[in-house]
Amino acid sequence: MRVPLSWLREYVDLPATETGRDVQAKLISAGLEVESVEQLGDGLKGPLVVGQVRTIEELEGFKKPIRFCTVDVGQANGTGEPQEIVCGARNFSVGDKVVVVLPGAVLPGGFSIAARKTYGKVSHGMICSTDELGMGDDGTHGIIVLPPEHEVGADAIELLQLVDEVLDIAVTPDRGYCLSMRGVARETAIAYGLPLLDPALLDVPAPNAFGHPVKVADPFGCDRFTARTVTGLDPEAQSPIWLRRRLQKAGMRPVSLAVDITNYVMLELGQPLHAYDRSRVRGTIGVRRAEAGEELTTLDGVTRKLSTDDLVITDDRGPIGLAGVMGGANTEIDDTEGTTTEVVIEAAHFDSVSVARTARRHKLSSEASRRFERGVDPEAASAAAQRTVDLLVLLAGGTAEAGVTEIIAPSAPHTITIPADHPDKVAGVTYGRETVVRRLQQVGCDVYGQDELLVTVPSWRPDLTDPNDLAEEVIRLEGYENLPSTLPRPLPGHGLTERQRLHRRVGRALAGAGYVEALNYPFLGEAALDQLGLDADDPRRTLVTLVNPLSDEEPALRTTLLPGLLGALRRNDGRGSHDLALFETGLVFRPTGEERVPARLPVDRRPSAADLAALDAALPRQPRRAAVVLAGAREQAGWWGRGRPSDWADAVQAARVVAGEYGVELTVRAEQHAPWHPGRCAALYAAVDGAETLVGHAGELHPRVVKAMHLPERTCAAEVELDVLERAREGALGAPRISTFPVATQDVALVVDQAVPAADVEAALREGAGELLESVRLFDVYENAEQLGEGRKSLAYALRFRAGDRTLTVDEASAARDRAVALAGSRTGAVLRG
Repeated sequence: MRVPLSWLREYVDLPATETGRDVQAKLISAGLEVESVEQLGDGLKGPLVVGQVRTIEELEGFKKPIRFCTVDVGQANGTGEPQEIVCGARNFSVGDKVVVVLPGAVLPGGFSIAARKTYGKVSHGMICSTDELGMGDDGTHGIIVLPPEHEVGADAIELLQLVDEVLDIAVTPDRGYCLSMRGVARETAIAYGLPLLDPALLDVPAPNAFGHPVKVADPFGCDRFTARTVTGLDPEAQSPIWLRRRLQKAGMRPVSLAVDITNYVMLELGQPLHAYDRSRVRGTIGVRRAEAGEELTTLDGVTRKLSTDDLVITDDRGPIGLAGVMGGANTEIDDTEGTTTEVVIEAAHFDSVSVARTARRHKLSSEASRRFERGVDPEAASAAAQRTVDLLVLLAGGTAEAGVTEIIAPSAPHTITIPADHPDKVAGVTYGRETVVRRLQQVGCDVYGQDELLVTVPSWRPDLTDPNDLAEEVIRLEGYENLPSTLPRPLPGHGLTERQRLHRRVGRALAGAGYVEALNYPFLGEAALDQLGLDADDPRRTLVTLVNPLSDEEPALRTTLLPGLLGALRRNDGRGSHDLALFETGLVFRPTGEERVPARLPVDRRPSAADLAALDAALPRQPRRAAVVLAGAREQAGWWGRGRPSDWADAVQAARVVAGEYGVELTVRAEQHAPWHPGRCAALYAAVDGAETLVGHAGELHPRVVKAMHLPERTCAAEVELDVLERAREGALGAPRISTFPVATQDVALVVDQAVPAADVEAALREGAGELLESVRLFDVYENAEQLGEGRKSLAYALRFRAGDRTLTVDEASAARDRAVALAGSRTGAVLRG
């Protein structure tokens, strides 16, 4: 919300010495996010005056049209003679009033004006456009042509209100009332302890039966609808300069008088309005939900297919507007032909959730929807309609019809019961009852009672719903800076938990293995799961959906780390980094369907163990995971030799690195699991309480997934669950033991059927070799039908033997090897090659 200081002063009698920076500091102290203060006209120096074009001479022989003009500026130039000016613009004529900057002036940006020779003539000044004066967008981008009533030689700086300060406020969702001058003025008045001149305090006629007919079929979606009619408008009437300038300073573009007035009143009171051309409205104006198959062409020219959840404004023909979002083109006020002489003003209050969903569904955010989403004062509708009528009568010469239509759904004011000392307990500061009552009354609440206060919330504060909200109002108005600083007192000896230390070790280990950590948002949508090729019944499709997501395309919490990591890999690959190895550790969210609605925790005491347990029971299961993705070269080529691309084995090794930090050995088996390639996917298992438990998967992604997600060819990935690895740990992880005795290495090549997993052969070798076996490593897989036979493969293992108390003899190592081979043969049918 852009707030011109000159406009703000109309509602709060600020001291003349107060600057925009001073007001910014006060509002920030009151809890508003005032991001900046823009100095309009900074560095502007006159003379800048009103002039009248006397003559125009077209100069020939140049690449673009050039005009030599004489302009009457009165006595502003000291001589009274017409000012000679060269200008290239063509949107003005002889007799028009224009804005002229004379030699010696300085325009915004430090642009000094002096007499200079150009196009064979001497130009004594310049005829100005809105861009040159820094006035903002007015839709023309041409020379400023003023209304004829302005006096020649008058000061244009004051006339155009070129010097001002504008506060730019980032309005948070709970402060929708500050999307108006009225709301910001109220906060300013409270901050300075000054009275507020409320612009909504108007004399409004009572509703009667003579207004434009209105029928509200959905009182929940629209609990208030006011309609007023103004006739006899001058179709040629233009918005006055003061109105256009206020809209420009507030960041809106002037359009036409009727539209400018509705926008002005919206900025002033916070109530969105809409003006219909009465001649184009057919019959009764209605409010209802859209019917299946209905369409509406909105003011932006887009034809939209309506949902049955959309709240629409209708007449006898059907929808004429999206309620609270945007009007329809079929009742638009026609500014091009200037034929609109009668308008119907709509000032209504719509359900915030309905408006928000409609705006997001149609990807159509507007100034009106922004306000309705955050909450609009329902009691301001009739005042806003009256203010609009008054301005149309004043500026367009119209006549207000006596008919007033007002439909109101019955509702009671919201009341909250709060102990008088509740803000004291929340803040840890003794405010006292008088301070609490005074601050709540400043906000606009009606307060009754002594020790127990009964507070009636003002209509413009829908965000105040419980005692803690009221406590926050007291605390912020008393000043957050006045809250005492209390340092926490940690108990001695308490540092990171064992789980946290292990989590950090995983990150360090992956970083040491050449992976780069990529932190991603924990959100995803169904589209990402479709790209991964997950089946309809895949558990990863059971999502926790957010009530208020940051993006409609990613409305749910992630059930796997892969979409975020693969998105990061795709972006980096698209920007020229083709050799990538990324990792992420974090939570995924897997609902069980047994979650309960949590209770609201108290703020006057520390939550009990039962309170925390109830909160935990309301949460979905949140396992910790680690994932890696790889693409491009895993080893770079250079003088040391040829490089190699990353492959499925690197993904499996990354999982082993993670498991190694927990002291857990993984068993690798072939498996088919989306989104991995069915022939290059490994399932990773670990022993938990004596049972083989799935830890995760690793391998090369399916080509269809690679194509759908626009990833580099042969992209690989791994994802493992850290909580399972933690359960698989056997006691504390000890430091590696270093033996003083030499190792004895024995290599064996075993021929088995191709269907036999290498993990089964390795397990048999480990068990058969006994305690002397230090490690076993598969270093070669060989397949040759002529030498080995059809359907056979050779697995070559390196067996390392070592004793802790002696040097092994060749016979001991060979005997251990033979026992290992014998057990592998009996279990898997393996035979020694050759």
